[in-house]
Amino acid sequence: MLNDPILLDDWHVVAYAPDLVEGKPVGVRLLDEDLVLWRVGEQIHAWRDLCLHRGTRLSLGKIENECLVCPYHGWTYNEEGQCVRFPAHPGQKPPATAHTKVYQAKQKYDWIWVTLGNPARDVPDFAQWDDAAFHKVHCGPYTYNASGPRAIENFLDVTHFPFVHTGLLGDPAYPEISDYQAEITPEGVIARDITVWQPDPDATGQGALVTYTYQVLRPLTAFFIKSSGGPRFAMYFTITPVSERVSIAWTYVARDYDAVPDDQVRQFEDMITLQDVPIVESQRPELLPLDLQAELHLRSDRTAIAYRKWLRELGLTFGTA
Repeated sequence: MLNDPILLDDWHVVAYAPDLVEGKPVGVRLLDEDLVLWRVGEQIHAWRDLCLHRGTRLSLGKIENECLVCPYHGWTYNEEGQCVRFPAHPGQKPPATAHTKVYQAKQKYDWIWVTLGNPARDVPDFAQWDDAAFHKVHCGPYTYNASGPRAIENFLDVTHFPFVHTGLLGDPAYPEISDYQAEITPEGVIARDITVWQPDPDATGQGALVTYTYQVLRPLTAFFIKSSGGPRFAMYFTITPVSERVSIAWTYVARDYDAVPDDQVRQFEDMITLQDVPIVESQRPELLPLDLQAELHLRSDRTAIAYRKWLRELGLTFGTA
């Protein structure tokens, strides 16, 4: 297992909760660790995906009588992770050492979150989730063959809108970004009053200047909300660090207007992300540089600069250079 306590002691999305059905184990990967997820009623289990007998993936097994059964030799594990049956030796009681590695897991925002360590804080807050004024649309997941911090920094960057998302989020004829301030706080990074021109920000067919507030809540979880007038729009974005160079992005779009059907929102986010992915995957170095002298910066990069400074202060090593 890697040695990065910042990410080990944090919560990470590993699955969309409706996809984890009772009776069917699922294999996922987090921070270079293979995990098996399985559900008994409302209880969600996340274990190392490894039978202690001959190293078979437990995610290939089945669930019987609220136990997980290995597909190779039928070793049977109860909900605490303890092996309770050796089918080849039914009269032998499995020793206490026949116990798989168990991790904390919980369901929140219709996602399954897992931590490989001992987090001091709960899952990062999604302010709009319990606000009935906002309609939430789940988008993704999206795979990047890139580091998690690179993907988060792309999410924070509005200056690429006119060039990567021409006609959708920006226009090369209006590339200017307002001056703004970004600061590091005890809760992460916040950047206010970022104003950019967009072709159709409110689904009215009319272009307008739009102002946003961006926040980085955890090293791999970020958020923005439209802070200028008119209909309100927000996005919650979190990354699963599968490995240092493989990431999975999970997104919610939250809005207080119903002008756009959910499927159309998802199609739009799919299109935006598919434009972002090859750009992020092409960046070199592949790992995000935390040395501010490693790349050139402008004042419009203040959010990214604050993000890199904050990661360096935290001591994050995974996905960074």
